[in-house]
Amino acid sequence: MKKTAKEIWVFGDYRNYFRNRVTLQLLAKSVELAKKTGSQVCAVIFGNGVQEYVNEYIAHGAEKVYVIDHDSLHEYHVETYVVLMEMIVRKYQPEMLLVGATCFGREFAPRVAKRVHTGLTADCVDLEINGDGLLVQTAPAFGGNLLAKIITPHHRPQMATVRAGVFKELPHDYHASGKVIPIPVPKRLPENRVRLIRSKHEPPRTNRIEDAKIVVCGGRGMGSKQKFKKLFALAELLGGEVGATRPVVYSGWADDDSLIGQAGRQIKPLLLLSFGISGAIQHTAALSDAKFIIAVNKNPEAPMMKMADVAIVADANQVCSALIREIRERIRS
Repeated sequence: MKKTAKEIWVFGDYRNYFRNRVTLQLLAKSVELAKKTGSQVCAVIFGNGVQEYVNEYIAHGAEKVYVIDHDSLHEYHVETYVVLMEMIVRKYQPEMLLVGATCFGREFAPRVAKRVHTGLTADCVDLEINGDGLLVQTAPAFGGNLLAKIITPHHRPQMATVRAGVFKELPHDYHASGKVIPIPVPKRLPENRVRLIRSKHEPPRTNRIEDAKIVVCGGRGMGSKQKFKKLFALAELLGGEVGATRPVVYSGWADDDSLIGQAGRQIKPLLLLSFGISGAIQHTAALSDAKFIIAVNKNPEAPMMKMADVAIVADANQVCSALIREIRERIRS
């Protein structure tokens, strides 16, 4: 194992910055990890005209920012980004490299890991430092039925992609200062095999489920797709968002953005209403920060019922219908 710099790198994906906060969340976690390893927290950013984001990363915990700012990087091309990251990883030898588990991160990070000959743990739900100072990367395994703790003892950097919503970002520090390291673009870059002809922005859902104060979540216990639709009516009445379990999403009752669990979204609502969910570990692992849980299930021994603050042994569909009627009647009166 080569000698490495005592630096934790977070790759800055600033596209859709004001909605996608995973880079800031990783910076916050890196600050925590750095206290245990004596490392510096660093951000890495590629693009064109990125000074605004450099300042943001410093304000959210980065002590140093490596910047490649060039006209040729106005648009994202995975081959170019991978070559640039390989170049600076080999030059500066960071101890860790963390990337958000976004569509971009899942495309970018494995290619970087391959080129620098290190391991990568994908879709992590936790990061910690063990007694040997190694990064312990916790990720779902065997279809989400188990949580695996993975280390990279012999190769560097230790790499992981991490899901959005797992960690909390630090407050914006207007007085923070950091060192900026500008890096020149090499004279020769790879020829991009894919050319962008046109793009269309698809607006995201109005509210992110990760930020919702109230989440109405349903499982297969709702009985059918038609009955599951009642959860949307209930969520609208409560001003909340709808979540779903993996079997529900796979059955086409809800879209991928609604998936709550290790393979989907991590949530932290003030109130979680759980209908017809047994409570497999891959689902409940994403609910640990929920303040108050009300669960409805026919099986009183279901793990979700034992996790709930209030457990109602009943048919989920019937309880949901009754709640909708009651709320509508109160609104009318």
